[in-house]
Amino acid sequence: MKLKLNINNRYYNANIDADESLLDVLRHLGFKSVKKGCDTGTCGVCSVLIDGEPILSCQFLAARAEGHKITTVEGLGEKADEIIDVIINEGADQCGYCGPALVLTTYAMKQELKNPTVEKINHYLAGNLCRCSGYEGQLRGIKKYMGVE
Repeated sequence: MKLKLNINNRYYNANIDADESLLDVLRHLGFKSVKKGCDTGTCGVCSVLIDGEPILSCQFLAARAEGHKITTVEGLGEKADEIIDVIINEGADQCGYCGPALVLTTYAMKQELKNPTVEKINHYLAGNLCRCSGYEGQLRGIKKYMGVE
């Protein structure tokens, strides 16, 4: 099956199997920031944005992505750097495996939540797992980025 995918505002042609996940297609196309973790939709490291909304790419059929705007962390450019900087400044620079998905989710949350609270931030980030830390550094940085103290 042939697809034309809009990834980071650039079009890519892909030949896929009908049951292939978006995660596998993105990695095949060279988007290595999209990580493969659990492959069951529980860890969040495969998160990308579809039309601005975070989705688990390991659970999303690639065929469904045609006609939608896909954003990986590379597509955020300087916005990603802003989020990364505030998280690192809070001492949360561990292995980085979960970082791209956490940055994308934080970006989407900033776009969606007009009056963020600590509870709303925690709820929004619930599906992003980090096996290196206790989340305190990441949460401090994200709260600062969101304007919540």
